[in-house]
Amino acid sequence: MTANPDIAGLKVMVIDDSSTIRRSAEIFLVQAGCQVILAEDGFDALAKINDHQPDLIFCDILMPRLDGYQTCALIKKSPRFNETPVVMLSSKDGLFDRARGRMVGSDEYLTKPFTKDSLLRTVGQHARRRDEHAR
Repeated sequence: MTANPDIAGLKVMVIDDSSTIRRSAEIFLVQAGCQVILAEDGFDALAKINDHQPDLIFCDILMPRLDGYQTCALIKKSPRFNETPVVMLSSKDGLFDRARGRMVGSDEYLTKPFTKDSLLRTVGQHARRRDEHAR
């Protein structure tokens, strides 16, 4: 599998308490040429976000200690990271979850289990938006 030139080099953070989900996302993203930062919950993510400054963040909703909504809200309140796109990950594809995600500032919503194509398509959409903003 060759790297995807549209998204190669992007730094993508994946926050999920499931090691299976983190590992799957990491494999798909690394194959596409992305740099991947993994975090197992919101606290772990917030500790790593300053050091790594990801271009895009995937955030699970149901996590112990600090859930995805709280994590997203904290990221979006940060003057340094409020422009960083956050994509909520959830096994529930409900309107309520989508609406609540929007309320805390998430940019998109991806239902688990995601496919390699849906994950990379989502990353590609945000890479294009970032490029458009840069112009």
